[in-house]
Amino acid sequence: MTLLTPLSLGLAYGSTTLLVMLSGMPIAFALGSVALTFMYFFMPAASLNMVTQNVYEEIANITLLSVPLFILKGAAIGKSPAGRDLYLALHAWMHKIPGGLGIANVFACGLFAAMAGSSPATCSAIGSAGIPEMRSRGYSGGFAAGLIAAGGTLGILLPPSITMILYAVAAEQSLGRLFLAGIGPGVLMVALFSFYAVWRYRLEYRAAAATHAAGGAKSAYLDSHVYTLRDKVEMLPRVLPFVILLIGVMIALYGGYATPSETAGLGAILALLLVAIVYRLWRPKDLAPLLSSTLRESTMLMFIVGMSLLYSYVMSYLHISQSAAEAIVALGLSKWALLTTILLMVMVLGFFLPPVSIILMMAPIILPPLKAAGFDLIWFGIVMTIVMEMGLIHPPVGLNIFVIKNIAPDIPLKDVIWGVMPFVGLMLLAIVLCSVLPGIATALPDAVMGVSTK
Repeated sequence: MTLLTPLSLGLAYGSTTLLVMLSGMPIAFALGSVALTFMYFFMPAASLNMVTQNVYEEIANITLLSVPLFILKGAAIGKSPAGRDLYLALHAWMHKIPGGLGIANVFACGLFAAMAGSSPATCSAIGSAGIPEMRSRGYSGGFAAGLIAAGGTLGILLPPSITMILYAVAAEQSLGRLFLAGIGPGVLMVALFSFYAVWRYRLEYRAAAATHAAGGAKSAYLDSHVYTLRDKVEMLPRVLPFVILLIGVMIALYGGYATPSETAGLGAILALLLVAIVYRLWRPKDLAPLLSSTLRESTMLMFIVGMSLLYSYVMSYLHISQSAAEAIVALGLSKWALLTTILLMVMVLGFFLPPVSIILMMAPIILPPLKAAGFDLIWFGIVMTIVMEMGLIHPPVGLNIFVIKNIAPDIPLKDVIWGVMPFVGLMLLAIVLCSVLPGIATALPDAVMGVSTK
């Protein structure tokens, strides 16, 4: 036992965690080693004998079973040509709209994110086809990169989202209600990104036209490719089965026909069948990359979940999380000042940590004060997710930035960063709109599942 105050322990716990993470140690090992160290020095010796049991009990949650199954579904789609075909079909049908190529990329990201549930997978699958196509049509490298990087963040907002599954577990909220709540803000984000794509397209098009009129080189912006009706129709057979899969999975989940875990299993099996039928990927050598990718990502994610929950358990036992929550309440902040303070804290953490770690580390601290202040935790989960989306495209970590850099290495990192900043502003606008009009997130789950009593 220890005579140190919770404040002293909290400062030591937080600073130690920061130092270990800055050393470059993987997040799961960093959280686990800090938790075990503080258990050894500040908790009864018997607690160390219960580490395995504690971690097992925390991750033996039926909701978490859906995580590897949704990852398998995403891998089946993401590692096949489905993303490319989806993008090409949307581009063919929308090419006559001013900025239609940019809008097609946003829509493709949204649809693919809803099928795969992963931001990096969305960036990689859509970006590998979309960025070269946009650049060949005259789009600047920064604009093309920013569009795909921001569109990829929809993977943690639109259902099925791995991040939302973990938030539902940490906040003890209904996963079905949380998934439904993400649809309205997800559509809002797609609309905002699309409007920006049109505005930016017109801006770059006018600049290209003015340069050409002044005797400069002719930009690819000024060339046009015409798709015939036959071209458009020929692209549909490869895309429609996956769209039907998405709709079917949503009906099974929200219609009450299957639990989230059963829905994830059904989606994974159907996705594997579709890639086998549509793309002939059924041989062991074809399936090996899908299965190995699923195994690696699932193992990594579940390891992070287990260590994060152990980390949170130690925080709770040493009264660090409770004291931090009481300290936040003791500040006497107004309802909205409290929300702003917490979201700023999440935003700063998002510059360094992935969403999974933020949720599992911060939930014990920030959720009690928010609930006491009268905030709907489902609504907050959506707003928090949008804030964490910003972290995915904001330096210094910005996971999606580095995914884009990997698939388009010729675009300077400076251009990628400047390309994503307007989308950070659009995400801030979405947060304001969801705060002023909370029904954007809560109306659909209330209509489908009834008004929540939590």
